[in-house]
Amino acid sequence: MTEEWMSDARKIPDETMNYIRRIAVHAIVDGKHSLEQVADILNMSRSSIYNWLSWYREQGDKGLDTRKAPGAPPIVTTEIDLWLKDTIIHSTPAAFGYDTHLWTLRILAELLEKKYHIDVYESTLANHLHNRGLSCQVPQYQAYAYDPVEAEQFLSKKWPSIQKLAENREADIFFEDEAGVGIMTRSGRTWGKVSVPPQVPASDQRGGYNVLSTISPKGKLYYQIEDQHIATKQYRAFLRRISRQHPRPIIILTDRASFHRSHKVRAFVRKHRRQIRVFFLPKHAPKFNPDEQVWNKIKHRGLGREPILNKADLKKRLSKKLRSLQRNTKHILSFFCLKDTKYVLNPLNA
Repeated sequence: MTEEWMSDARKIPDETMNYIRRIAVHAIVDGKHSLEQVADILNMSRSSIYNWLSWYREQGDKGLDTRKAPGAPPIVTTEIDLWLKDTIIHSTPAAFGYDTHLWTLRILAELLEKKYHIDVYESTLANHLHNRGLSCQVPQYQAYAYDPVEAEQFLSKKWPSIQKLAENREADIFFEDEAGVGIMTRSGRTWGKVSVPPQVPASDQRGGYNVLSTISPKGKLYYQIEDQHIATKQYRAFLRRISRQHPRPIIILTDRASFHRSHKVRAFVRKHRRQIRVFFLPKHAPKFNPDEQVWNKIKHRGLGREPILNKADLKKRLSKKLRSLQRNTKHILSFFCLKDTKYVLNPLNA
């Protein structure tokens, strides 16, 4: 034993103290030594030895292990815990009068104080939420005009009818979307000194291209790069080109952009209805369009991280990335495996 242990037994580690108790108790019970002798040898009080013997008679050797103090009762009870998790998952601060839809530790602490009259540090609350499987995340924003009833009708009725039409006409289904790609498209992070954002050279030129793309759950991708704003003329030309290039009839699902629904586009589709049909996804629901992932791949995970010099350099890089993705069937298929797009792969009669 160390000199410190000899002067204060409270400083003896639990594992060592457990061993000392066993030596003392068994010296008395098995070795027939007197309690006084054992207390003197170990420099322990007689009352402590009496307690050890009592614990041993009640629970055996297990009763001689150090007993942890129970501590104060938890501030966050089971009731509070259930309310807290349910509130975070199924509501926003706006429901409680705050001018935001984003949860913060400060807001949660204020609500706990108002509802349960408890004062919780934000750091304590953060640890508690992490232990309950919650974390602070970048949210997925959903338009106010999004209609869940329309979305459900699309998934349960309209989509199966589109699948049936494709089956009857031996057609392939495609999903289409457009996006602008600018010279100053930037994304990604880099390492540097704390509180000193790294300086990265970049072009400050304006300009860019607009791109149409369409993908199928069979891994096919068609695209068209435009130097001007996409309108009816460009969209109709894109439909004409892919209907000629693709060996089977095509059914396209897209959003409700005005040029998608223009009179000239409708007239073109009616005229070529044996080769192409166009249907619309639910309003304000881009999450149902797998083609949105093309732009996530090309812009945010690709061009946004590259040192684009000018418009010519942008077109070269943009074309290269689109061609590369076009050849990567496996990557295109992964766009149909997300939570909101995997409905495309469900069998017709599932």
